[in-house]
This record gives sequence, C-alpha cells and structure tokens, in this order.
Amino acid sequence: MKPIIKVTLAAICLLGATAASAADINVRIVNLTNGIHFTPFLVAVHPDGDSLFTTGQPASANLQAMAEGGDISGLVADMQALGATISSNPASGLLAPASSTNVDLNTDGTSNVRLSVVAMLLPTNDAFAGLNAVTIPTTPGTYTYNVPAYDAGTEANDELITGGGAPGAAGIPADPGGLGGSGGSGAATADANPNVHIHRNTLGDTDNAAGISDLDSRVHRWLNPVVRVVVTVR
Repeated sequence: MKPIIKVTLAAICLLGATAASAADINVRIVNLTNGIHFTPFLVAVHPDGDSLFTTGQPASANLQAMAEGGDISGLVADMQALGATISSNPASGLLAPASSTNVDLNTDGTSNVRLSVVAMLLPTNDAFAGLNAVTIPTTPGTYTYNVPAYDAGTEANDELITGGGAPGAAGIPADPGGLGGSGGSGAATADANPNVHIHRNTLGDTDNAAGISDLDSRVHRWLNPVVRVVVTVR
C-alpha cells in the first residue's frame, strides 16, 4: 500500500472560513450531472497533513481501486489508520443524477480537522470526484464546495462497457442508467498524463451499436463541477 500523501486542495471553495478545530458537521452531497451515477462515497474527517490523493502525482493502489471499480475499502483502511471519522456509502448504494445524500459527523475530542469526499463516476474508466482535505470551518454556518472530476491516470479512457472494474482490467464496469451502447472500437489509448489530473470529459458518440465509444455523448458528457458538497457546521 502506498502511503497517504501530503495535502493538496482538490475543490473550488465558494465559501470559506478560518483554521479548524473539531466540530459537529453535516455533509450533504449533490449529484450535479445529467447522466452520471456515483459509486458509494467515502466521507472522511481526518488529521491535518494527510490526503487521499495529490494532483500531478501517481494514484495510490487504493485510489486506483476506487477510481476504476468503485472499491473504497482500501481508502477506508487508510483513513482508519489515521484515526479518521468515516462514513462509507452514505447513500446506501449509487447516487443517481439529481439525487443527494447527507451524513452527520461528530469530530469533537479528535484532531480531525480536514474533510475529504471521493467516489467514482459511472460510466467511466477511472474518473472520480474528489474533495481533498479541505479545512473544516469552525464558525457555525453553511459552506459550499463545487467538486470537479479527476482522472486517476491509471487506465486508458477507451469508453467501452466490458464489465471491467478490477485495477488494471480495461473497460467500464457498467452504465447504471442503462443508456450505454456496445460494439465501440475504443475512444482513446493510454493517458498522456499518467498522474492524477483534471478529467477531460467523456467523448462518446451517438451510435449505440458501433462507433468509437459505448457511451452516448448526448447523455454521459458532463461539465465540471460534477458534485456539490455542502458542509453545515453547528
């Protein structure tokens, strides 16, 4: 397992506050996309100086497992080793378009002052939404973070729905919306940037029986942000 790496902010914070101490918070997650589902989210309140990923650096094995197949168990273990306060799968399954979920987290009496939220985008090869180690405000109020989609850089974005999802296995696990096609030839080769980077979006096409992609450009494309995280500090 690769070690947890240093903090890099991974979201655009619309409303901020000063340095944090432990706080009781509610975290609401909103799916902003048209046709993307999210695999089970990991919501973690954890110590300063640690994070789940760093843009411009290679993905850890546990981040890869989440980004390619939605498996958050390795990242949960990473956070548990830090003494983090965790909620895994707050939506009790996939989070569909126009849906939201929320969770209460109690961090009193701990050194957990940073918030991270991650989940895979379906249907994609290795795209994930990531709010990465933002400082939890201490002043009571509501704070909104718009979260972009990242590419883990671990798998070619071939956009072929093959049932793949294990790390290193090519292809997309599934389209939960049932609007994907088949028979695509493959939209892309390996990423030019093998590190974690902002996702360039789905290419797709409009041919559900052939073309370069099994994804529908009229349904599965998105524009950042893909998730809104609303933190209420009590």
